[in-house]
Amino acid sequence: MSVEVISAGSSSSGNSYIVKAGGKKILIDVGISAKRIISALCENLIAPENIDAVLITHEHIDHVKSLRTIARMCPNAVFFASEGTISACDKFSHVPDERCRTISSGDKVSFDGVNIKTFDLSHDANEPVGYSIVSDKEQLTLITDTGIVTEEMFEEIRTADKLVIESNHEVDMLMCGNYPYLIKRRIKGDYGHLSNESCGKAICRMLIERNGISVKKTTDGEADNIASNTKIPSIMLAHLSENNNAPFYARQTVECILKDEGFIKGRDYSLTVATKEGICSLNDR
Repeated sequence: MSVEVISAGSSSSGNSYIVKAGGKKILIDVGISAKRIISALCENLIAPENIDAVLITHEHIDHVKSLRTIARMCPNAVFFASEGTISACDKFSHVPDERCRTISSGDKVSFDGVNIKTFDLSHDANEPVGYSIVSDKEQLTLITDTGIVTEEMFEEIRTADKLVIESNHEVDMLMCGNYPYLIKRRIKGDYGHLSNESCGKAICRMLIERNGISVKKTTDGEADNIASNTKIPSIMLAHLSENNNAPFYARQTVECILKDEGFIKGRDYSLTVATKEGICSLNDR
């Protein structure tokens, strides 16, 4: 069975994703209200007691807000997080020890046939991790809350069939906004958040390097892409700032970067933008 990912809500104020993989039902982060998470599960015909695992990226409140309630309402779920995240988040005290699994960057866990891999993020949290989930030879990679894309992260991006990646802010909006300078510097820093431009450049490199894709210009100046693999990656832009971004700007910046390199949406990739409210899937266009 292929991997499916659905955003139950994604923004600088809260994030949670539903993943279906190999017959398993997984939540990645629970940073929105439990009511919204349960509603999203029901809308996708998933009973809370059928959630098999909850993967936590780091301890910031926009990723763990409903951890206590979800631990109670999803009684069969096993919770995965780094030791640093667990120690920094008092909400884990409400998760029974027998349902907690400590993971570290680089770990590969087989969860009833679904393979989960962790990797470091560059963020001002205590041992944050990103996740790749592989089922039936299809890979989903989720990378949000990172100030830069390291080579370790890019190796996961490069091989992803489905990619959820942070497109947090438009730099001009951030710098012209009313945030204090120190917060602006933190967001732009190596341990902050990816800008729309940085996100677009990472996706562009992904399309260039994966599966032997090359880009050339035809005699009339148009771009012509030649790929050894006709399966195109599905990409979701996520974790948009409420104050320094908007879906239109994120999409426009990323698509312009890709178009400048000869990549065309619908032919070389599919793209959707996760929003604060409402459910969206990588199958959306």
